[in-house]
Amino acid sequence: MENELKEQLSKIIDGKYIRTVFQPVVSLRDGSVLGYEALSRMTCETAIQNPEQLFQLASESDRLWDLELLCRTTALQAAFQKDSVGTGIKLFLNVNPNIMHDEKFQRGFTREYLQRYGALPENVIFEITERNAVENMAEFCGTVEHYKNQNYHIAIDDVGSGFSGLNMISDLHPHFIKLDMNLIRNIDKDAMRIALVKSLADFSKTTNVALIAEGVETREELMTLIEIGVQYAQGYFLRRPNPEFSDIDERTRGLIVELNRRRNQVYGNQVDNIYIANICTSTETLPPDMKVVKAFEKLKQNPDSFGFCVVKDGAVLGIITKANLVLQLSGQYGFSLNQKKPVSVLMDPNFMSVDYQTPISAVSNLAMQRQMDKLYDFIVVTKHDKYFGTVTIKDLLQRTTEIEVMNAKFQNPLTGLPGNVVIEQKISHCIASMQPYSVLYFDMDNFKAYNDAYGFEKGDCIIKLLASCMTSHLPKGQFVGHVGGDDFVAVLTNGEEEKYCDEVISEFACGAVQYYKEEDVQRGYIVSKNRHGDVERFPMVSLSVAGICDRDHRFSCLDKLMEELAEVKTQSKMQKGNSCCLRR
Repeated sequence: MENELKEQLSKIIDGKYIRTVFQPVVSLRDGSVLGYEALSRMTCETAIQNPEQLFQLASESDRLWDLELLCRTTALQAAFQKDSVGTGIKLFLNVNPNIMHDEKFQRGFTREYLQRYGALPENVIFEITERNAVENMAEFCGTVEHYKNQNYHIAIDDVGSGFSGLNMISDLHPHFIKLDMNLIRNIDKDAMRIALVKSLADFSKTTNVALIAEGVETREELMTLIEIGVQYAQGYFLRRPNPEFSDIDERTRGLIVELNRRRNQVYGNQVDNIYIANICTSTETLPPDMKVVKAFEKLKQNPDSFGFCVVKDGAVLGIITKANLVLQLSGQYGFSLNQKKPVSVLMDPNFMSVDYQTPISAVSNLAMQRQMDKLYDFIVVTKHDKYFGTVTIKDLLQRTTEIEVMNAKFQNPLTGLPGNVVIEQKISHCIASMQPYSVLYFDMDNFKAYNDAYGFEKGDCIIKLLASCMTSHLPKGQFVGHVGGDDFVAVLTNGEEEKYCDEVISEFACGAVQYYKEEDVQRGYIVSKNRHGDVERFPMVSLSVAGICDRDHRFSCLDKLMEELAEVKTQSKMQKGNSCCLRR
């Protein structure tokens, strides 16, 4: 049998019975395609079961170089002789680390070699698999550095499969880390896997190394990865490998965008301002006439299920919790007495239901006020009195804690408002949404002089006053953040920027007076030292507001918007007293 397999290996290599298929690597931010992984497939009948066995056999038969060369040239021909040449699409090529270190590879994989296919080094990513031990790591690191200096990118493949991953990551400083599919499989149901991937996600943000999750096969896995913050993914749920460069379908891209929208709405907002809709999930429902035995079978098929909502024409009639159903079917006659009854007979019609726009904090309070026997029942979420989804107590408490911890990282400690990171995310989201929006920059005039004259404690009071004015007049669903010091930003999508600015300026002007001494109020100015140490008169603290109202989608990126906003801010600061300058 072994000799037969070796003969088939030689047939495949010598006859070039290899074709390339491409699987997209997809951004989990907006659903765009970063690039494609080139995967080799055999095109003749053979007893060799899969590519992994093929490469293992080639290694044992001392024909690994020949096989790698065939797969590599086939992939380059298939990829860069397509219409997409020059579009910047990246190609991920699997390379055995010991082959990559071979002198023949280094002589062959040159810029001139790539030019035959119209390819550029910066669009080629070498995937170095964990599954192959590197014989001389020091020399191999030198080889990798050689290719990085030529603008090739490096990805460590199969991280998490149990081989040399962490050492290889620390030694090679890759551009990408590809998480093994076994680490991703059922991650939505495994707290240990979630914790591991979260730690890698934190590492990737610190080191600027992007994560790519391999083998995503379910919607739930995708949702979990987006929630964790993994940057890219590939797998059958997104798109199966294809001989052509295939994009993901619009429905999947829309799902990715929507999940990110919900995630961005959660982080950066106080729990009081986050609706339960942002953390609920749509779970399987049952019709009221379904037999109890069938519902019980569904529970057995899905051990992680916590129960079902009984729904008719969209309205929730009751719930069946796993614990209560098992209890009613237990005992000597429980199952035989109840199995043929409809679920409507055993359901609990007295359940907790909340509207999808109920704040998480309110849901948490209501849930904890329930009787002890129902304290841990899942919560039903409705929209316009129709079934929308469910939330478990575990998810409610866990997500509330996560939101508070995450927000603490990005909030200004003085005002509790979202800081720069969240502000930038909010503005970028508005730009990408292609909907009308306004960005308003609030800055105090003469604040430093006040701070020097009255002290930091009173200065903090003035800052908190402005924060209070901006939040109290903020329309529902709009955003305000604290850049730092006496600078704030509001982002509005309701078209009421002028009214909002007038209300904030008016209330701030009235409220600021109470933080001055009577004699300063009477004079209309304070006496303090300037930055050169000379005594000078300074006007009372006032507000300068600069705004960009983008109705026609003029901006494609955050940098361009901020440049123009800085120009408007300069114009506003040139005016005396309270001022508002909006550019449309």
